[in-house]
Amino acid sequence: MAQAQNRLNSSKMGEMPEGRLLLSMAIPMMLSMLVQALYNVVDSIYVARVSEDCLSALSLAFPAQNIMIGLGTGTGVGVSTLISRGLGAGDPKRAGRVAGTAIFLSFCCWLFMAAFGIFFVDRFIRSQTDIESIRAYADSYLRIVTVGSLFVYLEISAERFLQSTGQTKLSMWTQMIGAVTNIILDPIFIFGWFGLPAMGTAGAAIATVIGQAVGALVGFTFQLRRNRELPILLSEIRPRGRIIGEIYRIGFPSILMMCIGSLTNYLMNIILIGFTSTAIAVYGVYFKVQSFFFMPIFGLNNGLIPIIGYNYGARKKDRIYRTIRYAVLYASVVMLLGFTVFQLFPKTLLGIFSPSDAMLAIGVPALRRISPSFLFAGFCIVAGSTCQALDKSMYSFLVSILRQVVVLIPAAWLLAQTGELNNVWWCFPIAEVMSLLASAFFLRRSLQKMEKAIG
Repeated sequence: MAQAQNRLNSSKMGEMPEGRLLLSMAIPMMLSMLVQALYNVVDSIYVARVSEDCLSALSLAFPAQNIMIGLGTGTGVGVSTLISRGLGAGDPKRAGRVAGTAIFLSFCCWLFMAAFGIFFVDRFIRSQTDIESIRAYADSYLRIVTVGSLFVYLEISAERFLQSTGQTKLSMWTQMIGAVTNIILDPIFIFGWFGLPAMGTAGAAIATVIGQAVGALVGFTFQLRRNRELPILLSEIRPRGRIIGEIYRIGFPSILMMCIGSLTNYLMNIILIGFTSTAIAVYGVYFKVQSFFFMPIFGLNNGLIPIIGYNYGARKKDRIYRTIRYAVLYASVVMLLGFTVFQLFPKTLLGIFSPSDAMLAIGVPALRRISPSFLFAGFCIVAGSTCQALDKSMYSFLVSILRQVVVLIPAAWLLAQTGELNNVWWCFPIAEVMSLLASAFFLRRSLQKMEKAIG
């Protein structure tokens, strides 16, 4: 029965109508991503009740935390693509070897981030601010989440295994259970309920690590008991140079894009703190709130990549084209909703973070000036993921370089020279327009090369 169900989950990626298939694959992941966004926001809501300095501290920790997540998700892009291709080409043994290698890489990523957490966190935070209270909060939070990062890498690996074989509902439950655990534990550790000491940002970090551990446990339980199409033997959990090379040939541009995003956030923090630390708090709140609209698009892409990967392996180009069209349509609808909410209700969005009058004065115009970028972002994200699934990850990397390094930060710095903080926020729409033009160009090139490859 289990094997028959797994064969059905795999074959549907080559047979089910594309629009319905994409929704069936993506909606569970979009819902789980929304829960992920919710727990990120809940962290900040509780921390904001401690002080605005705590909220600013999370913004300073975010660039390094983003790299931590980027290592896992970028590796996952390569793993998911290779597993889907192996299954699409009728080679489940190769898919199993890829999965075993992915588990080995999870431990490697953890060792790297744990070393950063032990030896370099203090220098990283001090390079952004000299405000001692903010530094102390950021240091304790970031040190804990990096040293405990093994569980996030294992959780991401388990989710990718399930997604690659069409088990998106199980992947959704993996993320949701981990996220809900985090949400429940947040106030207990932050405020010191049930006799525990109040730990502030350190408590938020502990809740995060425990939630990730629970998610990893649930994910691998599903993988071992329900995902018979992708068996993983202990003997397969070892390094394989060729497979590692293939994983990172596909996924490394995605990791670099996350690193570039972290560098962008790091430099933006430095630019904004030149005005006031409250601007950093607003910037952090923006990233938390916008995740309610961007995270579902990332969930959509998590459904899109295995579909394209499977049909690329099966040489079904018409299905690839139709899947891309549906993905752009769905992403554009979500982004239009986000733009509308940011334009009409910025004060309401900020209000959930216990804002000061100064924070509202900065935040309301900031959200309204940033949100036009949403109108272009949906297409850009889908185009980038399509390039990755078609083994043209470098194109996504080049677009990210253009958007953030060539346009966004220089535009922010130049606008900051006007001496008016409100002008700085326009750098986001400016950068997204350039990203749109580049994304369209590279998507076209990727599809042309796909045509030549599969005929």
